[in-house]
Amino acid sequence: MTAIKHALQRDIFTPNDERLLSIVNVCKAGKKKKNCFLCATVTTERPVQVRVVKVKKSDKGDFYKRQMAWELRDLAEVDAKDASKENPEFDLHFEKVYRWVASSTAEKNSFISCIWKLNQRYLRKKVEFVNVSSQLLEELPKAEESVPSGESQSVAGGDEDALDDYQELNAREEQDIEGMMEVCEYAISNAEAFAEKLSKELQVLDGANIHSIMASEKQVNILMQLLDEALSEVDTIKGKMSSYEEMLQSVKEQMDQISQSNRLIQISNTNNGKLLDEIQFLVNYMDLSKGHIRALQEGDLSSSKGIEACINASEALLQCMNVALRPGHEKLMAVKQQQHLFTELRDTFARRLTNHLNNVFVHQPLLIPCAAYVQGHDQSSVLSQHMAELTLPKHSPLHRDLLRYAKLMEWLKNTQREKYEGLSRTYVDYMTRLYEREIKDFFEVAKIKMAGTAKEGKGNKFATLPRKESALKQETESLHGSSGKLTGSTSSLNKLAVQGSSSRRSQSSSLLDMGNMSASDLDVADRTKFDKIFEQVLSELEPLCLAEQDFISKFFKLQQHPTLAQGEVEESDGGVPSRQPPPGEYRHFISSTEKDMVRLMMNKVFQSIETELNSLIALGDKIDSFHSLYMLVKMSHHVWTAENVDPASYLSTTLGNVLVTVKRNFDKCIHFFEGVEARVAQGVREDEVSYQLAFNKQELRKVIKEYPGKEVKKGLDNLYKKVDKHLCEEESLLQVVWHSMQDEFIRQYKHFEGLIGRCYPGSGITMEFTIGDMLEYFSSIAQSH
Repeated sequence: MTAIKHALQRDIFTPNDERLLSIVNVCKAGKKKKNCFLCATVTTERPVQVRVVKVKKSDKGDFYKRQMAWELRDLAEVDAKDASKENPEFDLHFEKVYRWVASSTAEKNSFISCIWKLNQRYLRKKVEFVNVSSQLLEELPKAEESVPSGESQSVAGGDEDALDDYQELNAREEQDIEGMMEVCEYAISNAEAFAEKLSKELQVLDGANIHSIMASEKQVNILMQLLDEALSEVDTIKGKMSSYEEMLQSVKEQMDQISQSNRLIQISNTNNGKLLDEIQFLVNYMDLSKGHIRALQEGDLSSSKGIEACINASEALLQCMNVALRPGHEKLMAVKQQQHLFTELRDTFARRLTNHLNNVFVHQPLLIPCAAYVQGHDQSSVLSQHMAELTLPKHSPLHRDLLRYAKLMEWLKNTQREKYEGLSRTYVDYMTRLYEREIKDFFEVAKIKMAGTAKEGKGNKFATLPRKESALKQETESLHGSSGKLTGSTSSLNKLAVQGSSSRRSQSSSLLDMGNMSASDLDVADRTKFDKIFEQVLSELEPLCLAEQDFISKFFKLQQHPTLAQGEVEESDGGVPSRQPPPGEYRHFISSTEKDMVRLMMNKVFQSIETELNSLIALGDKIDSFHSLYMLVKMSHHVWTAENVDPASYLSTTLGNVLVTVKRNFDKCIHFFEGVEARVAQGVREDEVSYQLAFNKQELRKVIKEYPGKEVKKGLDNLYKKVDKHLCEEESLLQVVWHSMQDEFIRQYKHFEGLIGRCYPGSGITMEFTIGDMLEYFSSIAQSH
């Protein structure tokens, strides 16, 4: 094994500046025995690198080659398998576990001992040894003595130079040996004699050295004394070093305490900073100023300055109540107290605001009309003045006064929904009574003016209307009471006003009614007067309804205009900006719901308008059926105007319903044939309809006789003039309307002729004019104008 070790040192490790310290012949466990060598080596240059190298003998010769190497610092564990019994197996745990079987237990123990020493010296006991006898590691020289001298050589000393029992000669030593051998002739032929000669010379040199040492005893004593003094100084220095070390240890402990204190101070500062942030957050967002509290508790809700202070205070309160608290804030006693205070302030202010607005609703409608317009006059004189001029009182002063509270109403809507709805009901109730009285008086005067029996008032608004003596008053009251509430859709009204089929039908049917116009004993001046009165009624109602609807939407914060949903802000009469609706789908839902609320409130406030209009129309038609044409044109125009402002407004819906009534006032011919169709729908055979009393041949002749060709043409001419007067200057629009009326008239003519042929067969009854006549009427009228 020694020869192998020397060969490995010479051929493999010396060229790499490494020294071989221990070697063991091994093979892998559980496989064919392919022997190799594990070598423990160190580098000759510093820093020292310790490695375990696997060396294998080449299959093609007697030389060795380096197969694999591991750094000893990568060795995690050495497992000797059994510490009490001899076992040649052992494991080395590098990046994976390598299992080996040594050629002998002694070689394994010697190799493990070398690894243990290298671990002790260079790796500071990093490697863990498992199943290795502690006696083997402690009594290392005995372990080495058990190794046969011819099999393995291992590291025995603690010094690095003693780790190897073989050391090559350097160049100078080789030159000295060669010089000695050249001097001695028999150095090669008689090696024993040469060795004996060298021994004798060595003894002579040793003796000379001893004599020299003895001769220099004084110097030795001095040297020893110096060594003793040096040792004493070393002890002194060691003592000082110990004291310094103790002092440094004390300083270290103090520095550790200071470091710990600094760390605690930093933690405390961080906590204080976070606590300050939380307190600052609560103070900034949950603190209500004393001025706001005073305004909420006792602010003046009558003056503009007090209202503004209350608005600012209510908005600040709402912001404090809606602040998003961070986790844990709700458990703080101060936060709970603030929330309780905010709740009390909200309830207190909501009660004050509700009571104040209730008082405003109750008293303002009675006081504003008098004080706003005619200071110093009583209410009766003011109302009489309005009635004499056929005008309705304006409530813009009341609206301007109440709009100052719009933002407070919005706050109440967001915080106290029940009180908000209660105020809405209160306002509607009081305004309903006010408008009902004003509208009723207004329409009574309009009816009197239409009937031509108006007289000058003498201190009382009803002086011109003796309740028991005026037959006309009784007639108008009966008409007013008998007129029912009609319904109609907004979509059908669009067609009535512009170009739909129902419009053409109403206009063409009106042509059939022209025969009655010639029989009217009213002159043009009376009809012009009637036209002006009816226009005045509609002109007064339109701004009144629009102003009230606009006020309700702004005051109660009910979004009714689609343009506002686009983010625009509209200024009200009182200078109060309306609130922008919330974004997204929720905004669309709220907008739709609030439109319904506006419509319901308007229906309640003006519940008498539609009834009064129907009564007025019935009176006008009874006075002269020609008035129906005037009312049709006026109503169509106002419906079209109202729908352009807002198709879903209360005004457009109400006027549309009344327009249906106007249209029906001159549908005599249509009513007759609709009755015929109704009998057929009820199951009466078409050829048996003529036996019905109300629809016999005599009644049919009577209806047809009312519409001779001459009167039809005259009625068409008058209708053309009216349409031309009320349409815009665009010539093409008049042509389109006239052509549409012609098509509808022809369609109805054919429909009536068909009914006559089926229900009155063989009667010989026909219309008194033909389709050719109608075409000639329409053409000649259009050309003449």
